Amino acid sequence: MSAQISKEHNDYYNILERTQKGTLDITEWIAWFLGCLDRAIVATENTLADIFRKARFWEKTAGKNINERQRLILTKLLDGFEGKLTSSKWAKLTKSSQDTADRDIQALVEQGLLVKDAGGGRSTSYSLAQ
Repeated sequence: MSAQISKEHNDYYNILERTQKGTLDITEWIAWFLGCLDRAIVATENTLADIFRKARFWEKTAGKNINERQRLILTKLLDGFEGKLTSSKWAKLTKSSQDTADRDIQALVEQGLLVKDAGGGRSTSYSLAQ
């Protein structure tokens, strides 16, 4: 709840000030507080769902041969990688050669952790397997 109030601190102080300077009717403040509580619960549920999704993914990788470069990129994908993951982006992010990036990607595809997106050619991109 404190994290949600911190996110909404301007609204919190505005409603508090209106309540204190008005008729001292706290109905508007209680309505805001309950709405804030509801938003805090939803945010917590979303955070937990994200944590469980990541945990299930990493459980799926147990016993698979994953190197540090692969782990780095898989973590970025789990955290919401912006844009499309291509082998050239992989090479830049991991500071590796294009050939190493291609081998890393192919190994993850073969292990069922990455899938090739629709399309192809020079713009071939990859996503986490569902």
